[in-house]
Amino acid sequence: MKCLPLILILFVFLKEIRAESQFVMDDGLELTLSASEPEILSLSNIDVDHKGRVWACEVINYGPNKGKRKEGDRILIMEDKDGDGKMDEVKTFYQGNDVNAAMGLCVLSDRVIVSVTPNVWVFFDDDGDDRADRKELLFTGDGAECHDHSYHSLVFGPDGKMYWNFGNTGKNLKNKSGDILKDLHGRNVEDKGKPFWGGMVFRSDLDGGGIEILGHNFRNNYEVTVDSYGSLWQSDNDDDGNRATRINFILEGGNYGYLDELTGEGWRKERAGMHQDVSLKHWHLNDPGVVPNVLQTGAGAPTGITVYEGKLLPKRYRNQLIHCESGVNVVRAYPIKDDGAGYKADSIEVMKSVDDRSFRPIDVAVAPDGSLFISDWYDPVVGGFQQRDIARGRLYRIAPKGSKYINPKLGFETALEASEALKNPNYCVRYEAWKKLHKMGNAAEEALLKLYHSSDSRIKARALWLLGKCKGREQFYVNMALKDEDPDIRIIAIRLARQTNVPIIEVLQKTSNDPSPKVRRECAISLTHLHGEEKARLWANLAELHQVGDRWSLEALGIGASDDWDDCLSAWLEKIQNNWDTPQGREIIWRSRAKESATLIAKIIKSKETPEKERPKYFRALDFQSASQRDEALLQILQENP
Repeated sequence: MKCLPLILILFVFLKEIRAESQFVMDDGLELTLSASEPEILSLSNIDVDHKGRVWACEVINYGPNKGKRKEGDRILIMEDKDGDGKMDEVKTFYQGNDVNAAMGLCVLSDRVIVSVTPNVWVFFDDDGDDRADRKELLFTGDGAECHDHSYHSLVFGPDGKMYWNFGNTGKNLKNKSGDILKDLHGRNVEDKGKPFWGGMVFRSDLDGGGIEILGHNFRNNYEVTVDSYGSLWQSDNDDDGNRATRINFILEGGNYGYLDELTGEGWRKERAGMHQDVSLKHWHLNDPGVVPNVLQTGAGAPTGITVYEGKLLPKRYRNQLIHCESGVNVVRAYPIKDDGAGYKADSIEVMKSVDDRSFRPIDVAVAPDGSLFISDWYDPVVGGFQQRDIARGRLYRIAPKGSKYINPKLGFETALEASEALKNPNYCVRYEAWKKLHKMGNAAEEALLKLYHSSDSRIKARALWLLGKCKGREQFYVNMALKDEDPDIRIIAIRLARQTNVPIIEVLQKTSNDPSPKVRRECAISLTHLHGEEKARLWANLAELHQVGDRWSLEALGIGASDDWDDCLSAWLEKIQNNWDTPQGREIIWRSRAKESATLIAKIIKSKETPEKERPKYFRALDFQSASQRDEALLQILQENP
């Protein structure tokens, strides 16, 4: 018995050594095993609150283990009290069968939002004792129960909105009365192909109202994240075994090609112009109307993602995506680069398991000090609705070598304190700061203007989102941002105008000739829900500036012309004096869906100047035209080419 303490010390020491030895870490970074079994078991999503505490969904009742834990799964709070990166206290915020297999967690002060298909719950801690006192149903639906292709985590955006998604088993979104919700444009939020397919990405007010569908036709878009500019990023899982998992930038209103837009068929169904490369045909990237991928990462089971906007980690990680790839036991960073009107990315391995295939990184979160926390599902298998190991679970911290876990001293009582907290890389801290500054309204202008003049573009962006919603000052700050030399700030100006009472048409008149293709992209998609002669004129300006080979620009133009293709295409043809038969013009015609498009596509197909290898894609483009126009075009081709 006297040897027991020494044995325990040795056990802990060996466990920590093993945790270090089983990983390859990027240079300069250090891994700390923050918590493990038996205190915690299989973890899914995590969040880090403004106090630096790690919240986690602990999942036992999943797949084959449903019902194993009779009292239900847990929502945990873990706290490091001495700054060594290891959790000294683990307590239960809530336990019950209503959070079995929870896959999403978002902490907003005394509100904790938990996604557990088919429901999204809001738990309230009314008395501040770190125990849930009550709950309310935020959303429900017909999605498969306890399924990881359904509802995922919500995240707070810099505009004061909530962002989240569901995968291809989410099916629909209902209110607590069971009625299917409609988006701001009166369309049912449901996966029926009219017009939405598969997984979707959403934006809403904090109370769940004002729902917008920002993108659709994903397979299992596990988690969405948002940066300080209001840009959205996520990963998506392929059909298992096809080595085509992907990283997506969300082009608002975009179709992301998991299912055939016309039929709802999967990628294996034969179609005209079908590409031989699985990575391309899997996502229907040969079809007009499908948004391109930022990066395809091969095989895997992609899960949690965040944007790292801290300064503690080395420069190569700053302002980049950090992503968990549980299928291949790795956490990666994806440095983003401009690519015309969109983006492309490289890949850096942050940490990778060497000899323990049970390491399954599920989620990543940024702490207030700028370090990262990684939740580890820890299981020999992943995917396929399986779970073999319910006796283990891990939480890791990643930070520069020798970096103590220090929770910054933050205040939120004054505008000066809150504006300083708004600089923090942690989402929960920024929510607390935003809440205070937003409540202060115009009284916070002076403090926010100091932030706006920051040399850090992302801090400037956070200030602008609040300034642009000061009562009676919306137009002033939108105009100020439109003059900024930073294209990302000019993009926020357009987005702000769409969310406020600033006449969007006036903003688009100022941006349709912007030198930045990214700004013009944003201008194009902002035309979506406008109509009339001025919309067509602006669209024609943007189309004339389209650069050959820029698929992002092309799809933005397609989104912008929705429901008004005839007027938009006519305005463009008139502007270019019908000189459309150019590389640029043929791309626009390929994407277009006006009454005149089929005839023009037929001319391209018949032209001797069209390379033989390109003709199939134009035949495929005919599928997207009206039946009568398509048939007439095909007859024309056959008559002139018997």
